[in-house]
Amino acid sequence: MKDILILGIETSCDETAASVVKNGRHILSNVINSQVQIHAQFGGVVPEVASRQHIENIALVVDQAFADAGLEYQDIDAVAVTNEPGLVGALLVGLSFAKGLAWSLQRPLLAVNHLHGHIYANMLEHEDIKFPAVCLVVSGGHTSLLLMQDINHYQVLGATRDDAAGEAFDKVARFLGLGYPGGPAIQKAAQEGQAGKMKLPRVFLDRQDYEFSFSGLKTATMNMKKKLEKAGELQVCDLAAEFQQALIEVLVEKSLQAASRYGVESILMAGGVAANQELRSLMEQRTESRKIKVFCPSLSLCTDNAAMIAGMGYQQFIRNCYASLRLNAYPSLSSL
Repeated sequence: MKDILILGIETSCDETAASVVKNGRHILSNVINSQVQIHAQFGGVVPEVASRQHIENIALVVDQAFADAGLEYQDIDAVAVTNEPGLVGALLVGLSFAKGLAWSLQRPLLAVNHLHGHIYANMLEHEDIKFPAVCLVVSGGHTSLLLMQDINHYQVLGATRDDAAGEAFDKVARFLGLGYPGGPAIQKAAQEGQAGKMKLPRVFLDRQDYEFSFSGLKTATMNMKKKLEKAGELQVCDLAAEFQQALIEVLVEKSLQAASRYGVESILMAGGVAANQELRSLMEQRTESRKIKVFCPSLSLCTDNAAMIAGMGYQQFIRNCYASLRLNAYPSLSSL
C-alpha cells in the first residue's frame, strides 16, 4: 500500500510553520518560525506585523520542511492548510501559498480547522486513545469542552462565555508586569509563589453545565493586585500562583464532570494552554483514582505547528474531502 505524504501549512497567528507527515501519524519534518520575540515588545500579537512576517518566511519554511523530510515537492500527495479560525491576514498568507503550490503540483488542497488540528495533535503521538472521549481545547483564542465519538465527529458540550483561558493568561500577565506570552510567564512566576494565600473565584465551578468564564477571574485578579498594593502586601508570585490555580481547577473539574457523566475512559487536552505543567499535573492527579486516561501532546505539539495540520489533512484526504481553489480564510470559528 502506497504511503500518503501530506504537506501541512499553518499561519493562523504568529508562527509560520510547515510539516510533512506520512500516513497521518509519522512526522517527517516539522519546521516552526516563531515571531514571539518580535511581538513581545508590543505585549501581544500585532496582526499587521504578523502578516508581513509570514510573507517573508513562508517560502523559506516550506523549503526547509521538504529538505528536512528528504523529499521533493512532487513527492507529496496533497497540501493541507489552516483556513480558520485566526488572524485573517495571517491566514491568507498561508492559504495563498498553499493554493499556488497545490495548483502548480496538480495536487488536492485540504482545508483544516485550526482547532481540529490541535485536537489531532494527540493522534500523532498516541495510538491507544479510546473513544468516545472528552476533549478539553484550551488556547489563546478558544476554550471548549467536547464529546468526541471519533476523530472526525465532535459535540460541543460547552465553551467560554467571554475570555479564553490563554487570553486571560496574557491579560493578567501583562497587568502583573510579567511579560508576554502570558502562559509561560505566569507559570514561571507561580513556581516562586504559593497559591491559597489569597482567594480568587473559581468561576462557574458551582454550575452543572460545561460553560466557562474567565473575564470575572481576570477582573478579580486585577482588583486583588490593587488591594494588596495599597496595603503594601503585594507578592506578585503568590498572586500569579493563585490565579493559575483558580483557572486550572475549573478546567480540570469541568472535564472530570463531563467524563463522569458520559462514561468515557479518555480525556484529551489540546491547544497552547495544554502545555501548562500545573494543568497537566492536576489533571493527572484528579484522574489517578478513576478509570480515566489523560492524553496530552508533547509540548512542541501543543503550541501552533503544521504537523497537526498535515495530520488532520490526512483525514480529509482519505475521505476525499478536497477543497476548492476558491477556498477562503475565516477569522471566526464557524463550527467544531
